[in-house]
Amino acid sequence: MRATLRWAHSDLRTHRGEALFLVLATAGIVASLLLAAALFGYATNPWQRVFTQAHGAHVTLHTTASADAGRLAGLDGVESVAGPYPTASLTLASRGVRASVEMRGTSAEPRVGRPLVTSGHWLDPATPDGVVLESRLARALLTAPGDTLTVPGTARKLTVVGVADSAEPRYRPGERTGLVWALPPAVTDPGGHVVGLRLTDPGDTGYAVQRAVTELGAGAIGEVSTWQQARTEAQGDNRLLGQVLGLFGLGALVAAGFAVHGAIATRIRGHLRDLSILKAIGFTPGQVVRVFLIQHLVYALLGAVAAAALTEALGSAVPGRLGDAVAVWQGLPGHTVALFTVPAGAVLFIGATTGLAAWRAGRVPPVPVPRPAASPAGRLSGVARRALGAGVPPALVLGWHKAFTRRPRSLGAVGRLALPLLLIVVALSAWTTIDRFHSSPERMGLPTALGVRADTSLGDLATRALLERDPQVAAAYPGVEVAALVPGQTATIALRGLGTHREPYPFTLAEGRAARGPDEAVAGQGLLDLLHVRVGDWVRMTVGDQPQILHIVGRSIEPENAGRVISTSLDTLRANDPDLRPSLYQLRLHPGADPDAVAARLATAGRGHLDVHTVANPADGLSPLRAVVLGLIAILALIGLIELLTAIGGTVREGERDLLALKAIGLSPRQITAVTVTATAGTALGAVLLAMAVGLPLAHWLIDAQGRSSGIGAGIAQGPSPVLLLLLGTAAVLGAAALAALPAARAARHRLADTLSAVA
Repeated sequence: MRATLRWAHSDLRTHRGEALFLVLATAGIVASLLLAAALFGYATNPWQRVFTQAHGAHVTLHTTASADAGRLAGLDGVESVAGPYPTASLTLASRGVRASVEMRGTSAEPRVGRPLVTSGHWLDPATPDGVVLESRLARALLTAPGDTLTVPGTARKLTVVGVADSAEPRYRPGERTGLVWALPPAVTDPGGHVVGLRLTDPGDTGYAVQRAVTELGAGAIGEVSTWQQARTEAQGDNRLLGQVLGLFGLGALVAAGFAVHGAIATRIRGHLRDLSILKAIGFTPGQVVRVFLIQHLVYALLGAVAAAALTEALGSAVPGRLGDAVAVWQGLPGHTVALFTVPAGAVLFIGATTGLAAWRAGRVPPVPVPRPAASPAGRLSGVARRALGAGVPPALVLGWHKAFTRRPRSLGAVGRLALPLLLIVVALSAWTTIDRFHSSPERMGLPTALGVRADTSLGDLATRALLERDPQVAAAYPGVEVAALVPGQTATIALRGLGTHREPYPFTLAEGRAARGPDEAVAGQGLLDLLHVRVGDWVRMTVGDQPQILHIVGRSIEPENAGRVISTSLDTLRANDPDLRPSLYQLRLHPGADPDAVAARLATAGRGHLDVHTVANPADGLSPLRAVVLGLIAILALIGLIELLTAIGGTVREGERDLLALKAIGLSPRQITAVTVTATAGTALGAVLLAMAVGLPLAHWLIDAQGRSSGIGAGIAQGPSPVLLLLLGTAAVLGAAALAALPAARAARHRLADTLSAVA
């Protein structure tokens, strides 16, 4: 045992830098995997907790005021019903902020879909104008219990008596109205009813919606929302962040495993004589394997324990969403299990790759096998000989020959070094795609910057004139958005009419063409997946009692409503309903215009008649991803550095055999150094080219696959600029050459006795 420990200690002293890098890389990998677990828990569990405690409704139906929604309680599979409650749409304002809301009238707390009051209290008849706001709406309006809300255009005022969490889809400016609960007398002009259905089997949600629509009639249904939609919206960007961290963490773990395997294999090749001596003095194969295995398991264990301890102690102190996720995750039931299983899994994986490489050390015979006199690389190729004849410096030719003629070994080194570089290219592609949402939103499905809703006191012509009067507004596109029942009557989608044939809306198309003719439309990926249709198909939907048949001629990139959107021109919808009037306006601004400043000017000019909001950018919620990408790149760079140091050590060690021959043909120590540096730089160049050749298509596929799964659709992936890729490749090659220069120079100046000893 003492001999084993002395050997391990000697090896650690020789490879201190590599050991430190391995510990740091393992710590980074385990930390990223733990953060991924925290984000997955944070994405799902808060909503699930609210849904369970609130006894949430699996289906929420908005119906007309005349519909007899009470009949739904008798449907098969319906456990209980909430409502029907009268609803009214209005706009609330507080501290200069306006929000579109849906006010629900209820006297007692609902048994199904019960709001969970987090501050203040529930409605009290003693406060007839009191309201309870959904928590996200309250944050948007900057209100708390005791504050007063106004209804623009009227003298009406409402008092906030409470704030509550709800399991229903939450408020999103310009996309989804906020929820407000009030006493029934406060809902003065109800436009419909809302009813919630709690099902005995949540898996039958689609069938339950179909039965409800059949029972009440398609004309009585305004909008349908399900618990799956609410859960997906609640998970939002947190799940995507968790997927990114998990994917890159696993990729980095595989890269670290290969790097450790390559390092041990290279060390074994360089210490065959020492291993034979260990065998000769009595070491068993198992003891030799344990030397390498225990040594690298200790490195991995140190990194994993450090990462787990730091994540547990300091993770909640990280500012922003990551810190919030860790704080919530630490209170979840599976937290302790994940805190132990993730580091243990990483250590076991590194141990498995170490064991595979160390097994070769155990097979080294106790009597050293003489090395072949001829170089395993063989003779110079015809290209190399012609290059020498053409006057190319011998150091460059011999270095290139050394890097790429030992095929299995050379390809292995190139592949191991290419893996972290490939993941860096994917990470940079994700960064570039997020940047493109901000720098070129019109190419990512966001051609307009502002959305405007006007009250009924302003006509269409007056509203457009008011909007286009602002010098920073390039165009104002009138439109409407209504909920439409899909074929089969199992869900509702968003049917939009934007722009006119004369001034078409500039949709961002990823497939097909723009909708120009009558009954032509473009659709988002989420809608195509929901209806199982493709570009070129005709689809039928129902708006109230009116059927609408449209021909899908293109696929647009749709960041809103999970891509469950079909869009046509306002003129097409007017052909089916001549009395249709615009209810919203999308504003395209001149380049360089500040959307917030324009929104403030328009709100002032509208004198309370306009509700102006900036269009939500899906990249806004991904700001923590930038820090994540930087951290992942640092971890991958450490793994690449480990592999690079391994390759340099192996090249220098193997070059000692050729030192006498190179000196015999007249090469100076500087030229011999250049041979090793060229070989290392050639290996790095091959890895860079392989990483870019595979990494760029892989990044596009991964990003577009995420776009398809989220409903936005493929076509959003953006690769890094050629300049950035050139800088990455140049840094990798020059860094490899610089790291190889010093050990190569030392080896080239070895004494003759040292060189003869290496050859023996």
